[in-house]
Amino acid sequence: MVKTPELLVTPKDLDAVKRLFAAGADAIVIGEERYGLRLAGEFKRDAVKEATKMAHDLGKKVYVAMNALFHNEKIDELADYVQFLNEVQVDGVTFGDPAVLMTVREVAPDLKLHWNTEQTATNWFTANYWGRKGAKRAVLAREISMDAIVEIKENAEVEVEVQVHGMTSMFQSKRTLIGNYMQFQGKNLAVEKRDKQRNLHLFDPERNARYPIFEDENGTHIMSPNDICIIDELEEMIDAEIDCFKIDGLLKSTDYMEAVTALYREAIDLCANDRERYEDRKEEYLEKIEEIQPANRKIDTGFFFKETVY
Repeated sequence: MVKTPELLVTPKDLDAVKRLFAAGADAIVIGEERYGLRLAGEFKRDAVKEATKMAHDLGKKVYVAMNALFHNEKIDELADYVQFLNEVQVDGVTFGDPAVLMTVREVAPDLKLHWNTEQTATNWFTANYWGRKGAKRAVLAREISMDAIVEIKENAEVEVEVQVHGMTSMFQSKRTLIGNYMQFQGKNLAVEKRDKQRNLHLFDPERNARYPIFEDENGTHIMSPNDICIIDELEEMIDAEIDCFKIDGLLKSTDYMEAVTALYREAIDLCANDRERYEDRKEEYLEKIEEIQPANRKIDTGFFFKETVY
């Protein structure tokens, strides 16, 4: 029997936590905007505590995002937040900034760390560097090929996580670029922080592509025009024993995430345990996802089969 990877999802609220676990998710990534980047929803401390209890009662896991870009004024807050997460007994913390790693070492040395810098986890040597510093998992960049992913796993001394579905970040600035633009134009259009539902896009008429754009406490984010979908190409990564598959739920409804999670749960289990049936059904899984895709959100295979990231 082939090892089955963990299925990791990003819920928008506590109701979504319950529904996505029921749909087959093994773990969730949650957190609050102050410490984590591009989260599907805001989970303050009480919600983190409740979600963790809910998960542990079901034998599931909770990881909390602390992968924001930290400036000096937030450093003094990190120890208190890490201590809280340790007391709640979350199953891990994602980080990009070494300040988080150093804080965890100091106040909660047994807390599991996942290295996640979004775009720079592109080789096994660097993944192992952070593993030797204390990370137990590397979250790979979304801009590398299937061959590179497999090669990293072959040489990694840490767990490997790969995003298999959802939108990806193309750009981030700590500046409030939309708000500054509106102010420059003299337009009376307030850009409310933490509101990702305003449906703002950058539109490229030449490619007929719409890039979702939003602002929050961490600045301005521009997202990919298409969603990754690799549900019909799981074989190589499952054979390579990738440890975790992630479905990103940013800007997606819970109904959508519930349906996609259930489809991936079935596809992963079949691919791991009954390859012939998976081969027969994988086109059906792809068609079902295409049926529920939001308007203006095509699916593609991202960089999995591209020769270069440029």
